[in-house]
Amino acid sequence: MTNPEVVTIGLGYIGLPTSALISSKGTKVLGVDIDQEVVDTINQGCIHFVEPELGDYVKKAVENKLLKADTKAKAADTFLIVVPTPFKANNEPDISFVEAATKSIIPLLKEGDLYIIESTSPIGTTERMRDLIFENRPELKDKMYMAYCPERVLPGNVMYELVHNDRVIGGIDEQSTQKAIDFYANYVEGELHATNSRTAEMCKLVENSSRDVQIAFANELSLICDKAGINVWELIKLANKHPRVNILQPGAGVGGHCIAVDPYFIVSDYPMESKIIGTAREVNNCKAFWCAEKIQNAKLQFELQHGRKPKTALMGLAFKPNIDDLRESPAKYIAQKVLQNANTEEHYIVEPNIETHSVYKLTNYKEAANKADIVVFLVAHDDFKNLSLKSDQIVLDFCGVIK
Repeated sequence: MTNPEVVTIGLGYIGLPTSALISSKGTKVLGVDIDQEVVDTINQGCIHFVEPELGDYVKKAVENKLLKADTKAKAADTFLIVVPTPFKANNEPDISFVEAATKSIIPLLKEGDLYIIESTSPIGTTERMRDLIFENRPELKDKMYMAYCPERVLPGNVMYELVHNDRVIGGIDEQSTQKAIDFYANYVEGELHATNSRTAEMCKLVENSSRDVQIAFANELSLICDKAGINVWELIKLANKHPRVNILQPGAGVGGHCIAVDPYFIVSDYPMESKIIGTAREVNNCKAFWCAEKIQNAKLQFELQHGRKPKTALMGLAFKPNIDDLRESPAKYIAQKVLQNANTEEHYIVEPNIETHSVYKLTNYKEAANKADIVVFLVAHDDFKNLSLKSDQIVLDFCGVIK
């Protein structure tokens, strides 16, 4: 593609939908990714992960020559950084991908360009990238625009929410904020809220940390109810009859590349102040470990009672229902823990939203549920909710499939 108007660095779960949306409005977009297979897939008008409606957007944009993928960026008017920001072994955020993406476009930048980070980032990242750019291109100081604008989308509904959700947009100065607002106004129907880059960065982290704390309350409640002999699903349903109470549903933990990660960005920088946020992370991480222990205990008890090892179905690997995304998935962690302790007993690993997995041999969910002595629901996929289970099967429901 010659003369793209927008370059998007990163073609993953957010970068590709964002690129497809922008190109659907007639804007020429060059999407950049380091994975040649991803690039080739997109240039064929196809997508490399499951997301409703996205395939149609990409196919049409590629056919209309408004979207092209490549492993190298080109000069443009707007650059979007939409790369992963994982955390290191010590739970410190890793912004090396953001930095590498920024360095890759520094030679291409010119006066008047707009640079936007969408990747979830620690507070101050936009300012650090500003300093990096101006250190290498001092002639551009005060002559280009830089802002931070995080996404707020739900996997499975990304294309709708990219358009209709409000966005928080924070520039390194007021001119940058307005320039970024003018850009997003071409593609977003939700309200665009102006602030500064540090507040926008913190806003993203706070949103997901708040949800993590709320989930931790529900997960902790499930541990208490298990010990007290109380049905946690019934309890939450009754408690939520109160007009000012809205307890979330417990699960096997918390996964994904947002809620399970973003709180660490705050805890890492402000360890003394973020007591509740840090504790919530511990609770949600421990819930997955607790689930794995419950499965092991159920297997041992079955063997003692029946004189043979049980067949166990582990139902679901994704981090949330009805998607194929396994990033930071507690279900995947639980499956790993269970299989690490396995000897000769049979296990059926189920994930109806993916066809194959590099580690696990996958089994059809109906076949697994029919053959298993112990059925463990790790993810509340819709496919599981109409299964007919046998009266003599042991069922461990960690996510409310059969409330």
